[in-house]
Amino acid sequence: MTKPLVVCIPHRLGKDKAIDRLKGGLDRAARDFKQFITIEQQVWTGSSLTFHIRAIGQFASGNLQVFDNFVRLEVTLPWLLAKVAERFAPALEQQGKLMLEHK
Repeated sequence: MTKPLVVCIPHRLGKDKAIDRLKGGLDRAARDFKQFITIEQQVWTGSSLTFHIRAIGQFASGNLQVFDNFVRLEVTLPWLLAKVAERFAPALEQQGKLMLEHK
């Protein structure tokens, strides 16, 4: 088993506005990258999202927790996806910052 990929993304939106932005951004990402990633399940419970995805034939699961001033994403990946994710973690963090930037 691989260690989880953890990314923390600061924001200044407050919890409720950050959740709204993330919901819209995640739906948009699911559409834009549907050839690579399928969201099998996503369940919001308060300020936490639990999800299961499929990417390049592999399954992964994780959770996203929204706090007042940051978001914590933790994803447990199979070995193949973990190797790919190591390279994309900085881009994932940057995309999250763009999604949550104060407008």
